[in-house]
Amino acid sequence: MASGPRYKVQFRRRRELRTDYRKRLKLLSSGEPRVIVRASNKYVTAQMIKSVDAKDRVVSSAHSRELKKLGYPTGLSSAPAAYLTGLLLAKRAIKLGIDSAVLDTGIYARKPRSNVYAFLKGCVEGGLNVPHSQEVFADDSRVNGKHIAAYAQMLKDSAPEKYSKIFSLYIKAGAPPESLVELVETVKSKLDSIVGGV
Repeated sequence: MASGPRYKVQFRRRRELRTDYRKRLKLLSSGEPRVIVRASNKYVTAQMIKSVDAKDRVVSSAHSRELKKLGYPTGLSSAPAAYLTGLLLAKRAIKLGIDSAVLDTGIYARKPRSNVYAFLKGCVEGGLNVPHSQEVFADDSRVNGKHIAAYAQMLKDSAPEKYSKIFSLYIKAGAPPESLVELVETVKSKLDSIVGGV
């Protein structure tokens, strides 16, 4: 480890690649609540955070696992799942009287048309006012799962063994992947009747 009068040890969370303090300060200076989203290989997790007296307080949250209760059985890290999770968080936030926020993606670089922006699209269409550019959003065909449904149908026609292997969880759950667009629309209509909660 370097030493000397000019060497400065970074904060622990910065060394662990968990917090970009400059970015965090800019977000906090806006005075708006932060929508924090993290996408893993299995799930999409989101929280609505308010900072009060230099302390973060979780006001509301949403997790893609919750979509199972609404009839979306698997593929909980996909673009449609991210979109629906954003929609869920937005509806909960609006029920709590929050109508605007800023997006906080953490220390990782923002990649346009990624699942993080599918989530953001869900937040915006759910009624949250979040500063954004339309160029970062993915096409509607990706957000509603049309690309997954088309691939599933192609495999079902040309390689049934591969189809049953790749989409085994959809088939097991009784949700054929080639009808994913209809499934997303069904879940969206159920979200309209969500009362809220954390």
